[in-house]
Amino acid sequence: MKYLLSALCLISVISCRDRRSEQVLEQLDRKSAREITLKTVTKGDSVLHITIQHIWYNGEQITSKNDTIVTAIAPGTWNTMDSSATLSKVPIYVTVQ
Repeated sequence: MKYLLSALCLISVISCRDRRSEQVLEQLDRKSAREITLKTVTKGDSVLHITIQHIWYNGEQITSKNDTIVTAIAPGTWNTMDSSATLSKVPIYVTVQ
């Protein structure tokens, strides 16, 4: 029982220490980084999926680019499970390679 309690205390101390080392997004250094913003804007019967990228190197922004993909707000598919679902409310999944 003593060993189990000691192990649990050690695990909790280590997990608390790891949480303190995480940085808040606003505090991250932009000295050399790639900043990406994803935005969804509904305009009429269309949805704009906007990607904004900024690349920073040695404290300077060296390039930036905006991309926009336009889709219908509710595309017609054979598998319409929820008629209230629109592309402006679908979740965003991000893959980093």
